[in-house]
Amino acid sequence: MNNIQNKQRLKELLVDYAVILTYLVLLLIVNLVIIFLILKEIPQYTETQSQLVATFTSVIPIILVFSYLDYKGGSIGKRAAGLQLTYNQHKFSSAILRNIIKFLPWQFGHIGVIHGVYSGFDMIAIIVANIGTLLGLVLLCMGLFRKDKRHLGDLLAGTKVELQ
Repeated sequence: MNNIQNKQRLKELLVDYAVILTYLVLLLIVNLVIIFLILKEIPQYTETQSQLVATFTSVIPIILVFSYLDYKGGSIGKRAAGLQLTYNQHKFSSAILRNIIKFLPWQFGHIGVIHGVYSGFDMIAIIVANIGTLLGLVLLCMGLFRKDKRHLGDLLAGTKVELQ
């Protein structure tokens, strides 16, 4: 049993979401500067190039930053909500695994939408994007409604969110 209230988990989620949005806005500004001031035109990307750009400029940096913060006790959202991350074995690899699982729905969303842009939103794009949505909902429900408040990433990584 975990005494964390859903209000705390939602506060954690919203604060972390704001952190991610801030990073993405900064990334957009940097990209716009590069495109309009340096390149002078919008580059044409293949689907593979678009997938790689999305993965290496957004998903991987966010996974690494959140893994580092979690390894040090918790993300900005966790700290703002009075929560901390504890480990069965305090290893950085556990934080990485937890965050790969946590952000996997986002990556599925990227894969599905980017493929959809290039394919006219064929069945594959729709299925992959919906897998991301479904997995995201599963993780959210696990974090909110399980008695121990652990989601799939926590179970696989041996971590647990607790009160500070």
